[in-house]
Amino acid sequence: MEAIPPVPPRILIVDDDDSVRDVISVLLREEGYNCVVASGAEMALDLASQEETPLVISDMKMPGKDGLWLLEQLRERYPDTSVIMLTGYGDTESAVDCLRRGAVDYLLKPPKLTDLIRAIERALAKRRIELARKRYQKKLERKVRDRTTELRNALRDIAHTYQSTLLALVAALDAREHETSDHSQRVVRYTSAVAERMGIKGQELEEIGRGALLHDIGKIGVPDAVLLKPGKLTPEEWQEMRKHPDIGFQMIQNIPFLATPAQIVLSHQERWDGQGYPRNLRGQEIHIGARIFAVADTLDAMTSDRPYRKGTTFANAIAEITRCAGTQFDRDVVRAFLDIGEQALIKIKEDMQLRKLTLVQAEVQAQEAEATLARLTDDLDDIDQSIPGPSSPVPAPRATSPASPPPPPPAPAVGTQASTSQQPVVLSVLAGGRQGNSRD
Repeated sequence: MEAIPPVPPRILIVDDDDSVRDVISVLLREEGYNCVVASGAEMALDLASQEETPLVISDMKMPGKDGLWLLEQLRERYPDTSVIMLTGYGDTESAVDCLRRGAVDYLLKPPKLTDLIRAIERALAKRRIELARKRYQKKLERKVRDRTTELRNALRDIAHTYQSTLLALVAALDAREHETSDHSQRVVRYTSAVAERMGIKGQELEEIGRGALLHDIGKIGVPDAVLLKPGKLTPEEWQEMRKHPDIGFQMIQNIPFLATPAQIVLSHQERWDGQGYPRNLRGQEIHIGARIFAVADTLDAMTSDRPYRKGTTFANAIAEITRCAGTQFDRDVVRAFLDIGEQALIKIKEDMQLRKLTLVQAEVQAQEAEATLARLTDDLDDIDQSIPGPSSPVPAPRATSPASPPPPPPAPAVGTQASTSQQPVVLSVLAGGRQGNSRD
């Protein structure tokens, strides 16, 4: 099978002199080029629009629109088309002007055939290199976009993994304290709501949320005898409890993406008036995330039920937080907190309870479906065993027990709380620095 010869490149020759135009086209056709001719710049532009034209050879001086006008139009509309300019005037200024405007070469009329062929070969070779460079650039840009998308997805997956790890860690801490009411998650929601009301957004908002989530991570280092003690703490036990901000800070301070949350963990027990711990910071010295968290934590502590007390109303909690503005809390934070409104705060808690209830129901339904499937499988096995084979005698009826023992009671649904009499008493949380088991 013979190879198909390549299609010769199309060359557009533009000159108002018929003889020059015809001579050049005849010579180039003999060299194997596909030539078309135009008597003026506007006609040449129309021909260039009809078919791809790799090269244009144009006279500079023509009546009406001249060669420089055609050069500019071609560079604007068809930047991949190379242009060689011809002129009967051999001044250097004209040559420089042509090259500056984008012509690939500049020849005097009448050009020698060898000079013209070399100029054409150089122009076409330069065009091939330029097209190859553009194709490579587009391919590279496409690869960069693909890699950027992959990197963005990978970073999103990593961030999701980080967040899942933090949630699991906090859930383990809540389980250790027998905290089943999602205290940490609610505090994050309250904290984020107040921060958004104060105009905080983006990465700073995310970091404040992580700090609120991890605020009590240092309690991992508090002995169970202190952490789970049902009664009032002794002064020595209270000193142990007060170490948890430092313990939490030491745990996460060297993790780069938790650098800001670590500051919130360290400062979350500080007070606006400087009466907090562990560093007795006051006012603006306390990280803004810790100042916001203090209000959110107090709200959740006061409105949540504990085994040893019932939670108060949102109205009472809001009134207490308002009373402590300027002493325990930052006035600006309290102002933003009050702007949210009681009903919006209640809705945050109700939405979280509804979401938790939905998850629990889904888990219960899944357990019931598995139990039903297991029961049906057992029934099918019994039926298969009771069907006699071709030569097997019909089995006698199975004796039934006069009094079968009752089935064991079902396991409690996931996420439900056992009786408070079987639970260690959870630590009390009292707002406004009151006395008692103030350990949250």
